[in-house]
Amino acid sequence: MVKAEPTWRTLDFISDLHLQAGEPATFAAWQRYLAGTPADALFILGDLFEVWVGDDITTAGTDPDAAFARRCQQVLQATSARLPVYFMHGNRDFLLGEHFAEASGMTLLPDPTALDFDGQRCLLSHGDALCLGDVAYQQFRQQVRAPAWQARFLAKPLTERQAIARGLRAESAARKHSGASYADVDAATAMTWLRAHGASTLIHGHTHHPQDHLLDAAAQPPWRRVVLSDWDALARPPRLEVLRLQVGHAPRRVALAA
Repeated sequence: MVKAEPTWRTLDFISDLHLQAGEPATFAAWQRYLAGTPADALFILGDLFEVWVGDDITTAGTDPDAAFARRCQQVLQATSARLPVYFMHGNRDFLLGEHFAEASGMTLLPDPTALDFDGQRCLLSHGDALCLGDVAYQQFRQQVRAPAWQARFLAKPLTERQAIARGLRAESAARKHSGASYADVDAATAMTWLRAHGASTLIHGHTHHPQDHLLDAAAQPPWRRVVLSDWDALARPPRLEVLRLQVGHAPRRVALAA
């Protein structure tokens, strides 16, 4: 659980930026946002990176992905010197480890994590664990989150891991372009999570469908599910949105300029 510091007045939440060397516009927008955010703490709820094949990528010499990872680390270091930065794993960067987090100044969070702020409790999640309708993905998720699988994968040469990641990205892109439907969060399970953690609002990403869902209007306060936006600076219009919580105010979505 994260308990807000008494001095915190503004919290920012982002997810699904899918940062990668081949998309510099989104990286530049993220860098500008971090340099100017008024937040007292930042929560990154997964898929900050399009893919993460191990923390040793930052030491891989002149490899373009390595150079990009080091640039991201530098940006995070500069940000965490000004405000706390929390990171929760997504389905693309679940291999991001303690080494990179520590070097970047980030605090790793388990999924889910409860957050107490402004007299209320929110529950934070990436969201993929709640998409129960995608049975094949849930089986894959269970496999790759196992410590033994991760140890075997990280023991492979970096070039082999990068090749595997490229293949998985190609499969994902083909499925997206085919128009295949994706499972959404299971509402009953979301409510079970909220009840178990004594929270009234679930904040998550993953689905790329930013929207506010009312789960239980009779509850006091009403139970809600707030979905974060993905980021794409080249989309028309650009998708560069931050969810901001401020003391005494309802959550609001802040659209950034590309």
